[in-house]
Amino acid sequence: MRCLLAFVAFVAVVAPALLVHYGPHVVVVHNRLIRVPRHRVVPKAELPPVEPVAFQDLAPADARAYNATVPFSTGPNPAARPFHLVGTPEQQARATDCMAAAMLYEAGDDGEGQRAVGQVIINRVRHPAFPKTICGVVFQGSERTTGCQFTFTCDGALVRHGWRPEQWVRARTQAALSLGGQVYAPVGHATHYHTDWVVPYWQSSLDKVAAVHSHLFFRWSGWWGTPPAFNRTVSPDEPIIRALAPYSDAHKTGAALVAAQATAAEVTVAALAPEALPVPLASDSETFLITIDPHLPPESFALLATRACGERPRCKLMAWTDRARTPTAMPLDAAQIDQMAFSYMRDRAFHYDKTLWNCATFKRPQPSECMKTQVLLPRDSAPKAAATPAAPAAETLPGVRRKPAAGTAPTALATPAKPDSPLTAESR
Repeated sequence: MRCLLAFVAFVAVVAPALLVHYGPHVVVVHNRLIRVPRHRVVPKAELPPVEPVAFQDLAPADARAYNATVPFSTGPNPAARPFHLVGTPEQQARATDCMAAAMLYEAGDDGEGQRAVGQVIINRVRHPAFPKTICGVVFQGSERTTGCQFTFTCDGALVRHGWRPEQWVRARTQAALSLGGQVYAPVGHATHYHTDWVVPYWQSSLDKVAAVHSHLFFRWSGWWGTPPAFNRTVSPDEPIIRALAPYSDAHKTGAALVAAQATAAEVTVAALAPEALPVPLASDSETFLITIDPHLPPESFALLATRACGERPRCKLMAWTDRARTPTAMPLDAAQIDQMAFSYMRDRAFHYDKTLWNCATFKRPQPSECMKTQVLLPRDSAPKAAATPAAPAAETLPGVRRKPAAGTAPTALATPAKPDSPLTAESR
């Protein structure tokens, strides 16, 4: 009997303790019980899972009341280190537009909210538990109808709601700042956030570290929320996100990309007033040596060249991206040719019209549009054949025809010189 009573007493004491320790956390809000999974700290040897976003079934008022009961972490909240985006101009454009879209659709047209969202994206891309590209982080899980990491990527918001051009400009500017080293310190190393009118299930496993307007920010508990955990090398290989094509030229492909590039080029050149067009050299009205902006659409260079050349039957325009390296006179030396970024040559007498890009600087769809290594020769500077020493004059007698000396070749007839051909400057 004593053993039975001891066992019953043990069960009566230990069982409730185990339920309290391992069972769900229960909170009463507005006379309603809310069960939240118990807090779990993931050890360093185990990579924390990135769970699909799922929410407690709560009315907004109940969710706000519950969120108010969750205390902020009292531990250190150090700022993240600056992040600097790398990659080609195309890769950087894709990352910037993915970041801008997340900022707009998650925080609206609010500068501080956008900075906070951008910092979370940067924290995620540095953390081993998430994708290693900006676009990969933003659109993680977007192939699902529910459970995506950023709800705007899978709930139809991209189709239902648009933003004004000036709002996109502000978001892209802020995205470029965040990806260029700007840090939003208040959220520290937060990797999660949500609005205060919802309660996601993952909330109980993270530490609440900051609030920015209506958004609450969280980081992982334990080692995975400390600065050393954010050690992953970020990949510059940003994917093309087709869902962003209506808003981003960087994410267009195929015919849509070609059309977007042509439109951008036309708009860029059309914006130039006649007096803003390049002027030819003072010594040669058919030659232009100019500096171009490498951030402009490459197609705009060809339109600029044809507008500058106008109706000239012969014309050549050569361009560099560095003003300090742009020559001011002809002929060009080897270094100037090697640094050339773009060239346009025209000679209508020979039906010659050629546009070339330096493909190390500007990627082109066709290899025939790329410059090739070639020695640049100024006009009328073709190498001349070495003169053949003249044979000693022989005495001649009128009316007497002499036999040529042995081994002497007949003299070749000279052919008329070909008119000057266009000066080509193909390098690489």
